[in-house]
Amino acid sequence: MCAHNPPCPTAEDPDREAAHSLTHRPEQGWSLLCNGVLLFEDTGELLPDGRIVAPHRPLARARAAA
Repeated sequence: MCAHNPPCPTAEDPDREAAHSLTHRPEQGWSLLCNGVLLFEDTGELLPDGRIVAPHRPLARARAAA
């Protein structure tokens, strides 16, 4: 899926969030990465195969933002 050089991490890689953003919709709270991952503002993810990754924002940052 990715045409970047070097290629972006795949949706299966632990660092999948480092992939380039193809579409960014801050008003809706999501971004589509070039590896097919939908990344949500709360750090949750929807993988291309339909699996869900629960939000994993560090607790200290979440408290500081509140």
